Amino acid sequence: MKKRFDVRILGQELSVMSDSGDEHVANVVGYVSEKVDAAGKSAGSRDALNIAILAALNIADEYLRMAGTKENIYSQLESRAEQLIHLINDIR
Repeated sequence: MKKRFDVRILGQELSVMSDSGDEHVANVVGYVSEKVDAAGKSAGSRDALNIAILAALNIADEYLRMAGTKENIYSQLESRAEQLIHLINDIR
């Protein structure tokens, strides 16, 4: 069941609905807040829209890099599993 959470990011009050637990939502809000703070410091801008866009770009970049790393790991695991299967079949 979805629960309403009131959060504050960049001085904006937002209500969000989530079926995740309180701790997860707090972690997400904390993560986004950290990224927004970092983007604001590096941008040297006080414009909330520019800071939000920069933070979103940084989060997207991080996500895509991690997704690529995950795919690489999956590919390596698949290759190793196939090698093990061949070794097992050769022993038989």
